[in-house]
Amino acid sequence: MTTMKRQAVFLDRDGVLNRSLVRDGMPFAPVCLEDFEMLPGACDAVARLRDAGYLTIVVTNQPDLSSGKQNSETLHAIHDHLREKTGVDDILVCPHLDADGCDCRKPKPGMLHGAARKWDIDLARSMMVGDRWRDIGAGQAAGCATVFIEYGYAEDAPSNPDCVGASLDEVVPFILKELKRRSGGQ
Repeated sequence: MTTMKRQAVFLDRDGVLNRSLVRDGMPFAPVCLEDFEMLPGACDAVARLRDAGYLTIVVTNQPDLSSGKQNSETLHAIHDHLREKTGVDDILVCPHLDADGCDCRKPKPGMLHGAARKWDIDLARSMMVGDRWRDIGAGQAAGCATVFIEYGYAEDAPSNPDCVGASLDEVVPFILKELKRRSGGQ
C-alpha cells in the first residue's frame, strides 16, 4: 500500500508574511529585527492553512547575506521570530546572488524541490504564494499552483498565476479550495 505524499503551501517571506521595505517602487527585505513587521492577517492565515492539514514552508531569497548587508545571526533572529509568530513548518533560504548561478535562487525551483524531498511533498498538489515574478516562476517551474500577491511594484508582473490577491489572508479561501480540488476532494 502506497501512502499519499503531503501537500504544502510554499510562502515567500517578504511581502507575503512580513512587510517589505519599498524604495523607488521596488521591495527590499528588512535587514534588522527592528524593521521586521508581520503583515496584518498573516499569522492567522498561516494558522488556517496549518489547521487544514497543509505544510507551510517559507522559501525566501536573501541575497543580502552574500552581499554583506545582513549577517547570518540577524537572519536567524528574524526567522526565530517568524517561527514563533506563525508556526511555519520550515524556512528555506537561498543566500545567493543571481550571478552565483545556483539552482535555489527563485525563479529556479531548487528550494521547492529540496523541500519536496525533505518533507515528502507532491509538488503538483501544492501551492506557491509570492509577491514577485520570481516566486511565481519558481512555483510554476516546480509544477505548483501559484498565487500572486499584487503590490504594483516597479517590475515585471508574473505570467499567468492561478490567483491574484491583495494579501495572504485574502487568498486563503482560494488556496484551501484549490488544494482540496488538487487532492481529489470536492
